[in-house]
Amino acid sequence: MTTPLPSWPPRSTDRRTAASRVTVPREPLDPARMCRRWVRRRARGMTAGAAAAALDVARFDARQNLRHEDIAVAERGPAELGEWERIARLLAEAAPGTVYAPDTDDVVRAELREAMRIAARADELQALRELGTLEQAEPRTGDEAVREELTRRAGGYVQDDVDAWLARALATRLGHYRDPAAREAAAGLLTPPVLAHAALLAELLRLVPGVDVGQLAFAARLATTEPEATAALAVHLTHARPQAH
Repeated sequence: MTTPLPSWPPRSTDRRTAASRVTVPREPLDPARMCRRWVRRRARGMTAGAAAAALDVARFDARQNLRHEDIAVAERGPAELGEWERIARLLAEAAPGTVYAPDTDDVVRAELREAMRIAARADELQALRELGTLEQAEPRTGDEAVREELTRRAGGYVQDDVDAWLARALATRLGHYRDPAAREAAAGLLTPPVLAHAALLAELLRLVPGVDVGQLAFAARLATTEPEATAALAVHLTHARPQAH
């Protein structure tokens, strides 16, 4: 059983954990989400006319951004324009004189409820980590977003034990990963190292039925350092499997 990581930030007396803070990669922020929040702050108190004018500006900026190849701009532009379009449409359909208020926006309120659910589940998983029983839990729908929350709480540093838990669950089809649709959706929700770890782990478990998953910890290390090569190895092992006659 893998020893769970302690709460972040690590104590200065824990040398191994402190070292992992330096070497473990950070995950990027979500530019689209930040952009939508920025639009909502700007739109607060706007009337339908003001929102329509802001939308015109956003459309002009979107056309200008087409000249740039910056990835961050490519992600922020559509998110900003899409949110201005949504808010402008919301106000256009509302009673005359209505001003935009994020607190009464059904989309924002739904996101808040989801954020509260994610936070509560993150607290639960963190408690299991501290008890050393995370591996005994089965993942649920939405735990991919909970993984992001735990990473955010850790200052953007990847949490190896959580990633290994999800990869093992995906490889062995535990929890909501029993559903083929959930496994397919995971490809767009989990990071390449986690997906590569799961793919290699699944093939190794097929090659050596009954093997203790704890003996395959090297798969996680391979996936963390060389996710593309690990995924390629998993594909190779899949094709190398004897075909049933």
